[in-house]
Amino acid sequence: MLVTTDAERAVEGLVRLLTLREVGTAHIAVSDAPETDTEMGDSEAQVFIGASEKQPHGRVFGGQVLAQGVMAAGLTLDLTPDATPRPIHSLHAYFMRPGDDTQPIRFAVERMMDGKSFSTRRVHAIQHGRPILAMSASFQERAEGMEHQDPMPSAPDPRGLTEMSVALGDLMDRQGIDDERAEQHLARLRKRAIRQYPVGSVDPREPATRSNRYQLWMRAAAALPDDQLLTSAILAYASDFQMLTPSLRNHGVTFFDPRLRVASLDHAMWFHRDASLSDWLLFDLESPSAQSGRALGRGTVWTEGGRLVASLAQEGMTRLKA
Repeated sequence: MLVTTDAERAVEGLVRLLTLREVGTAHIAVSDAPETDTEMGDSEAQVFIGASEKQPHGRVFGGQVLAQGVMAAGLTLDLTPDATPRPIHSLHAYFMRPGDDTQPIRFAVERMMDGKSFSTRRVHAIQHGRPILAMSASFQERAEGMEHQDPMPSAPDPRGLTEMSVALGDLMDRQGIDDERAEQHLARLRKRAIRQYPVGSVDPREPATRSNRYQLWMRAAAALPDDQLLTSAILAYASDFQMLTPSLRNHGVTFFDPRLRVASLDHAMWFHRDASLSDWLLFDLESPSAQSGRALGRGTVWTEGGRLVASLAQEGMTRLKA
């Protein structure tokens, strides 16, 4: 990949982040099973290692772990030239511990099932000897069948919108926000390979923006490689950017609020149709419920031409400390 601009360097950095190295195998055994219980069985996992992306708060970005998990699971499929491709069609993940962004992550992948058209994998992301994420993923050969989708929601042309880092920088200037962590977050946004273009104001304290609905367009800063597994992993990476935003906006809370404690708890994703963030994708998000310090986010992802690409769901911790 010939890199000549800052945008291309950002994309190349994301591709490198999602390029995992296989380091061996791990033996997984059920140690407490009775000796006579042979149905529990043992299994062997392929182990991959990936780098961590630095963050202002020192914790690994959840979307990074999701995307690397997708890559690790997909690398255990039959990737020989004559094999029939099996793209990912769903993932279900739990975030268990904060990741350490100063250390790499190991991904142990169990081959749960390889059937005639489906393959299922279980992925454990491990740091310091403990799991930080557990994920199941399913892959399927393409097949003919019944097909339908909802109509695309209305949204403005992304080309007339302001990029997220510019919009947030303007907001910080207007509100006199002078916070080192906020400035670091803004610097990270400016360097990201995936650019975000919010629909409407980025300030949830404005009365007109107090809603449990939120839309934004996303697009890569430069062209992405034409690789099906990598394309799916990058979509998973981007899917974790804003899932809890609709809930916070509904309550007029910003990510700059010093009382806010937020973290992803779980994440589910269904991949319906092919699409790449080399092109514009609309993320249409909502939060139907928040309770007990947790908020649920749901969403759909659309191409400019109105094709439903993916469905998303995530529950997260959203606590306001006194």
